[in-house]
Amino acid sequence: MMKIVNLIVVFNPDETKVLMCQRTRDPYLGLYNFVGGKVDPGEDLLEAAYRELFEETGIEKGDIALTHMIDYIYPIDQLTMNIYYGVLNKEVVLIEEKQPLLWFDVTQNFMAVSFAGNGNLYHMVECAKYYLTKAKAQ
Repeated sequence: MMKIVNLIVVFNPDETKVLMCQRTRDPYLGLYNFVGGKVDPGEDLLEAAYRELFEETGIEKGDIALTHMIDYIYPIDQLTMNIYYGVLNKEVVLIEEKQPLLWFDVTQNFMAVSFAGNGNLYHMVECAKYYLTKAKAQ
């Protein structure tokens, strides 16, 4: 059975920073990654993203509008990752669940070894920035 997880690219209100958590367990123990988590069987994917975002950060549904961006399917690992992005509509006070939360500048080198995903985080941030720019131009 395919395991489904959500990852959420959260930008601060002026889109200069992106939110990361520092992993406290494997995979990627000690590395920085986007917030997110498992989708429960039968759970709506978007609602699961909002649930995980709130559980891990305290960010509420009214604080951000999430948009589905891309799915990564890893058949060998029996894993599907649904990637969402959004911009906070106001400054928020983050509430850490288990993993430390940090803001990184969007110009950060997300390909560096301190980040999870073997370079995929860079691709996800760049895609989200592209879609945000495209939406503003319309």
